Amino acid sequence: MGSTHTDAVVLDQERRLIKAIKTGTTPDTTTGIVIALRRVLTESGVEPSKVKAVMLGTTHCLNALIERKRLAKTAVLRIGKPATLAIAPLTTFPSDLKAALGGFAYIVSGGHEFDGREIAPLSEAEIKEAAHDMKAKGVEAVAVCSVFSPVDPSHERRAAQILMAELGEDVPITLSSELASIGLLERENAAAMNASLIKVAKTAIEAFKRALAELGLGRAKLFMSQNDGTLMSVEYALRYPILTIACGPTNSMRGAAYLVGLSDAIVVDVGGTTALFGALSKGFPRESALAVEIGGVKTNFRMPDLVSIGCGGGAIVRVDGSRVTIGPDSVGYLLTSQGMAWGGRTLTTTDVALAAGYAAVEDDRCDPQKLATLDKELVRRAVDEIVRKVQENIDKIKTSAEPMPVVLVGGGGIIVPPYAYGQFAGVSKVVRPEHFQYANAIGAAIAQVGGTVDRVFSLEKLGREEALKQAKEMAVEEAVRAGAQRSTVQIIDVDEIPLAYLPGNATRIRVKASGSLAL
Repeated sequence: MGSTHTDAVVLDQERRLIKAIKTGTTPDTTTGIVIALRRVLTESGVEPSKVKAVMLGTTHCLNALIERKRLAKTAVLRIGKPATLAIAPLTTFPSDLKAALGGFAYIVSGGHEFDGREIAPLSEAEIKEAAHDMKAKGVEAVAVCSVFSPVDPSHERRAAQILMAELGEDVPITLSSELASIGLLERENAAAMNASLIKVAKTAIEAFKRALAELGLGRAKLFMSQNDGTLMSVEYALRYPILTIACGPTNSMRGAAYLVGLSDAIVVDVGGTTALFGALSKGFPRESALAVEIGGVKTNFRMPDLVSIGCGGGAIVRVDGSRVTIGPDSVGYLLTSQGMAWGGRTLTTTDVALAAGYAAVEDDRCDPQKLATLDKELVRRAVDEIVRKVQENIDKIKTSAEPMPVVLVGGGGIIVPPYAYGQFAGVSKVVRPEHFQYANAIGAAIAQVGGTVDRVFSLEKLGREEALKQAKEMAVEEAVRAGAQRSTVQIIDVDEIPLAYLPGNATRIRVKASGSLAL
């Protein structure tokens, strides 16, 4: 489900496409999903009772953060006195987001050093006191963050036990060590945002389940897309809803890899509002090595390495003096009423592509003849600007001078002129595969269940082989928790990052595992 269109596909057990449809995204989003599901089932002739699994990629959580709506009243409990009093929790949050969460923050004694030694014993009395205050203030979710918990999460886990006993099991608790890596403030921010989204995720998932039941899909198992190109069970998604953020682009990238059979490539996903540029590595989206800002907050949980620009199929084209500008604003799902080819008054990139004669839209309401009066020089300059933006951002996402293939997907991909495919510098070829406009939904449908572990180990204590062994075992367990069938889980990526600034031969180990769906 994107901001402009909602796509639905049906695949058989051999991953062959049976039917694909594209509908307009509705303002309440869930209605659009139901419409898409109903249409794809009706038009495919597939009996709903035969559907084994439904995979959903949604922007519900990202929208909630951006709009500052429907978020839970969230408390942050930092374990780190006396070492972490200089900067209070939520300090870096925008004021409106902090107000939406309630601004509840507590710091208690405890935490660990970088080598696993305790800074101070965990103060259970302080945690109970904080819990009583949370209860009195109506807190709906809690984020717990302890100093260097990726090295030793024991204080976070004990704090969670105390909080659950005091607040009850209905108040969800997020542990920062389960989400992100070293970097106290960024990890704390990620945990707070995750906790605030659990209520949003629960409401959305319950609505999806009701919709599935109404459509005869109640027996199908529901999976949610993660932002690394894998899936997770709804139970796992309810614990870590933040992992759905940016799942749309990664679905498109996995779909692109599947449609063209490439494991390493640049993917350009052009939707109705934005054009996204990402890199495939070993068939999966390359992860960002930098802290990522979400909703105005810097976090360090895993996110895909993406470049996003406002140059989708509904991007507004304007003349600014001697310049032609594109976006960043878009008519989005209103393209079919506001776009000039549909009789509207707003000139969009799709209108330009239609006027230039290299694009076609399968919509009886769309009439390119309505564009006949457009100035040809304006159209040419707008097309040149589209090509320039694509070239510029391919360069940004590349990490090597070697030419790489580019896979062009997304319904808005029609705005990129085919005659320019051979002109892009640093590109070996441009491929726009069959079913390119449904790559997002196809990527969700063919995905496996994934689990990732990102921890710091002291090789002085464990040794390299034992640390790697433990990290791999943890990643396998995480994939199983997310809904993978244990016997099918494989390790697909291992990264070792020596932390030279820490003693004890400390190394950060990131392991990714994936396996088939446990149905």
